[in-house]
Amino acid sequence: MRRGSGSVPGVQPDDAYWRRPAEEGDPQRPAADADRPTYTGPPPSNPPPTGWRPEHITQPPPPRSLPPQDHDRIDTAEARAKGLTLGVAILAGAVLIVLVCVLCARFLF
Repeated sequence: MRRGSGSVPGVQPDDAYWRRPAEEGDPQRPAADADRPTYTGPPPSNPPPTGWRPEHITQPPPPRSLPPQDHDRIDTAEARAKGLTLGVAILAGAVLIVLVCVLCARFLF
């Protein structure tokens, strides 16, 4: 027996709870309650009174100064890093080309 099939008196099918209330002239749906309260929206909000925030008393300390930078040393380090990255990329590309050649040779011969 299917659950909610209506064989038990007073039990509605499972989806009857989720149906919309009946509109005028719709015999399939039960009539909606006429004395049901309607939603009028949220209550109006009043702005806070002026001066409601506490006074700002504490002053933060002044920012510290950054250490000096050696721009020539930074440029040299960036150039070395770029060279290392390029070398690793060339090596990885060469290894991949050799692998592709070996795999293609294996399938062809």
